[in-house]
Amino acid sequence: MRESLFSRQPEFEIVPMVSDHCRSVAELHGQRFPRAWGDGEFLSLLLQPNTFGFAAWQTNTLIFKAPLAGFVLSREVAGEAEILTIAVAENYGRYGLGWRLMQAGMREARNRGGEAMFLEVDDGNTAALGLYRKLGFEKAGERPAYYTDENGRRSSALVMRRDLR
Repeated sequence: MRESLFSRQPEFEIVPMVSDHCRSVAELHGQRFPRAWGDGEFLSLLLQPNTFGFAAWQTNTLIFKAPLAGFVLSREVAGEAEILTIAVAENYGRYGLGWRLMQAGMREARNRGGEAMFLEVDDGNTAALGLYRKLGFEKAGERPAYYTDENGRRSSALVMRRDLR
């Protein structure tokens, strides 16, 4: 049981990602992925006019400046959108934050003219696959032996697609 007498369900604020967020986003990305992207890579992507993202922080905490709880980075070009990367901090898993971040990304992609959204996910990432399937994503393809983890194990990337219209 997550909740005790002295804790409560976290509440989050999801805001458009800006350049000031790139350092925190890169730190969280490094905690969740074997091949971390640097803050310069995030900034370079974010400065492209077709790229957008959202960042989430817990709002009901006693910590003066709460750490980044999650983010999503996406882009939309000529009617096709893609999730470039998404991460939720380990201690915020199972609170629906990934769902909310994906919803924000899909909504913005649709507002920008996106008709379909794509993403790639490690075929062994059961939590992410469950989320994406609940959101209506379906397998559109597969890239065999695409990812390599820290132990050298290879896994496939599933390419998933969802209509936005």
